[in-house]
Amino acid sequence: MSPRPKKIRRCEGRFCGRAFKPTGISLPDLKQIPLYRDELEALKLCDFEGMFQEQAGEKMGVSRGTVQRILTSARRKVAEALTTGAALVFEEERQ
Repeated sequence: MSPRPKKIRRCEGRFCGRAFKPTGISLPDLKQIPLYRDELEALKLCDFEGMFQEQAGEKMGVSRGTVQRILTSARRKVAEALTTGAALVFEEERQ
C-alpha cells in the first residue's frame, strides 16, 4: 500500500531574499535551518494576519490538522533560529 499523494498547497507569499540570518556572520558559517514555502505561508496567515487554522487551511487548500502540523514545525524552526543564532534558509518545497 502506498501513501496518499500529497495535496498541492496554495502559497501566495513570496520569500524576501534567500535567507534570514544574524548580521555580521556569513551564511556558510551558520547552522542553516530550511524553512519551506508552506511553513512561511502558514506563519503569515495565522501569526501575522491572525487567521484561525481552519481559515488558513481553506486558503491553502489543506485541512486544519495539516495547518497545525505545518505551524508546529515552522514555529519550532523559527524559535531555534532566534535562540541559537542560526539562519533560516528559504526553500521552495520539501525533497
